[in-house]
Parts: sequence; C-alpha cells; structure tokens
Amino acid sequence: MKLNWNDIDTVLLDMDGTLLDRHFDDHFWLEHVPKRYAAKHRLPLDEAKSFLYSHFRSQENTLNWTDLDYWTEQLGLDIPLLKQEVDHLIAVHPFVVEFLLYLKRHDKQIYLVTNAHSKTLALKLNKTRIGPYFTGIISAHELGLPKEDVAFWTALHHRIPYRPERTLLGEDSETNLSTAQCYGIKYLIYVSRFSSTVKPEASVSYTSIHYFSQLIPPEGEHEVTLT
Repeated sequence: MKLNWNDIDTVLLDMDGTLLDRHFDDHFWLEHVPKRYAAKHRLPLDEAKSFLYSHFRSQENTLNWTDLDYWTEQLGLDIPLLKQEVDHLIAVHPFVVEFLLYLKRHDKQIYLVTNAHSKTLALKLNKTRIGPYFTGIISAHELGLPKEDVAFWTALHHRIPYRPERTLLGEDSETNLSTAQCYGIKYLIYVSRFSSTVKPEASVSYTSIHYFSQLIPPEGEHEVTLT
C-alpha cells in the first residue's frame, strides 16, 4: 500500500492500544479489578476472575464495555479510584508524539476518536499530556454509539467535518476498521503492537504497522510504502 499524505486531510486516531499501551487496560481489568473484587467479597481469585470475565464479555461491543459508571454500579467498586491505583502503567506508545507533530506540521485535522468513558479520558489525558495535539476529542459516549456500530461513523460525521475518501483511521480493532470501511473511510491502518506485553500479529484484512514512525515519510517527501 502506498500512502501519499497529499491525499489525506483528516486523521482519526483511537486511543487505547493505538496511541496508548493497552497493557494498562489489560492489567486493570484482568488482574487489578478481580483482585479488588475477590478481596471485597472474600472469594478465591480464580473464582472472581471467572465471574468477572464472563460479565465483561457480555458487554462487548456496547457502550457499557467502557462505561466506568456502569461497572462501578455493577461491581460495587469505585472503578475510577481503582484506575488511579495503577495509573503508573499508563504510557504512550513509541513514536506517537513524533507522528502527531508530523501531522500538525503538515496542517492535518487530527481527531482522537475513542470508545473510552469521559473519566478514563480525563485520567489518561492528564497523565500523558497528548490532548493539545488534537483538533478535537470525541468519545463514543457523547454520540451514544460504540465504534463497533456502522452508525457511529455517520454520527461522527455530523459532529466533525471530514471527507471519508480523504480520511485515515488508525485503530487496534479490526472490528472498528470494518465498520469504518463500510462507511467509506478510505485509509485504514491496523496497529498490531497494541500492547508492549503481547507479540504483535499483522492483520490479514488491513494494512498493519507496529509503530507510527512507519507512516512518517522521509524529510521532504510525502509518500510511504506499507507492506
């Protein structure tokens, strides 16, 4: 795939796993929350994990999946407070800042488009300080639809101006890339290195990158070749 930045006006970027290391989220939901839940209810950790993992899976592809208020009510735990206990794990992927600077230098419209809840956004933007790089920040909770729903991209188009045929989307979710593709977004990039603790695997359906440095052309050029 040849990517010419002269053909792109708008860049939409996911947050967790795409710009930020998903190790924080995986550790939080798969280890930290079960540990706290088991302690509260005096359960063996394995039993707590079995119950919680099943409950989590039941809400996949819905807004509840990332709704901290929903999980606080469901689990009887202060989820935002628990996130602060392990916020030292929040980290920006390598070369993300360099990529954002490249986009700003070339006058691209840059939007952070995420399923993350507002309380998660506040915590992570405060920790990483990447907010000022974006033209705008949109949470799926504001639109009432998750990115897994094709209708999300229509709702997003009503919120921000972009031409799908001149737009690039960076995501670590093939499902979200698929719904964006159905809507007509032309340039779709799968971020295979979504976690620093998981071996990256390229997508069979979408152009894949490990790092955003792969999208930055050599100085003075506008095109990169992706395999």
